[in-house]
Amino acid sequence: MVTRHLARLQFRADGPAVEGDWTVPDTARDRYTEWVGLYGTDPHVVIRLIEETDGIERVRRTWTSQGEIQGPSA
Repeated sequence: MVTRHLARLQFRADGPAVEGDWTVPDTARDRYTEWVGLYGTDPHVVIRLIEETDGIERVRRTWTSQGEIQGPSA
């Protein structure tokens, strides 16, 4: 079982993504926080903190210009 921690940045919800991938959750969380600070006020940006285990993604946090949503995605 391999768990990866990702930070994913999209400049529009259905657009291409910039993504970082780490084995250490704190590193992914730091990048997520950095991206929120840099891009979080743009009304089109979506930033996600994701945990992936065996190919199954679980979104832990999502940031849009309206703020943050925590917890698993539907």
